[in-house]
Amino acid sequence: MKKYYLFILFAILASCTEKPSSQNTSEKQTKNTHQIETTSIVVLGTVQDAGSPHIACTRACCADLFDHPTTKRQVVSLGLIDADNKKTYLFEATPDISRQMKKLTTLGNQGERELVDGIFITHAHIGHYTGLMYLGKEAMDARSTPVYVMPRMKNFLRENGPWSQLVSGENILLHEMQNEMPVQLSDQIEITPFLVPHRNEYSETVGFKIKGPAKTALFIPDINKWDIWEKDIVEEVRKVDYAFVDATFFSGEEINHRDIGQIPHPFIIESFETFEGLSMEDKNKIIFIHFNHTNPVLNQESEEAQLVIKKGYRIARIDDIFEL
Repeated sequence: MKKYYLFILFAILASCTEKPSSQNTSEKQTKNTHQIETTSIVVLGTVQDAGSPHIACTRACCADLFDHPTTKRQVVSLGLIDADNKKTYLFEATPDISRQMKKLTTLGNQGERELVDGIFITHAHIGHYTGLMYLGKEAMDARSTPVYVMPRMKNFLRENGPWSQLVSGENILLHEMQNEMPVQLSDQIEITPFLVPHRNEYSETVGFKIKGPAKTALFIPDINKWDIWEKDIVEEVRKVDYAFVDATFFSGEEINHRDIGQIPHPFIIESFETFEGLSMEDKNKIIFIHFNHTNPVLNQESEEAQLVIKKGYRIARIDDIFEL
């Protein structure tokens, strides 16, 4: 075990830079000019809140990215394309919202429209809601963009600046959700929020169940640990077709300068144990997402990434498409 952790630490310190990969991790790969004709989920971002390269990071995993930025390292977000109604919905308002929204509306074949039809937010941590600022008067000056939030999140946005200015100026229109109560977007699409345990300083934290015409997906970008959730994640995975789940850290060894107990997430190696009893078919439903900048699976050619694939799981990559 000691040698195993030493290997992980060495791999992280050695390099985390992007390399090309032939690995197929999704239903399809998009191109910038591609338009999607089937109701689908699109991966728009995969990285933890502070992005990659990470502020003040001096490790090898960030050094090259400061000199050679890539659009393949954006903060975690999914897009939903309602092909029948030519509508698009964004999950999370990240600091990378400008590129993500442009990509989504282009793929959604919305013509000259540059604004999505709604934004669903999981919680009040910086990578998940601060992109709302770009809807304000200093930027887009949007008009009544629907933003779907839980009760505490709604109060946080209404009562604290600068977010309250978005509400009073009607840049955003807040829609309050309730735990386990579906939001009906069309005859064939509904979104159901559900509470998960996390660091809830300013708001509650939710995941989402996304139900499409033929398939369903879970989106849980943040949770403390699987075993403290009141639900059984194994059973929840069995009920859906896709499960985008928190994979912030590969293991605790990659964070050696902070107290890992203060930033709890299920390590990928812990998820291996949690999901061990699943069939290969069910394991293939699991798409790991929300990677810290130190996570070696960001390098598709790393031994850790290859181990994830070998065990039957998938790794979320920007532009992956999953038909619903």
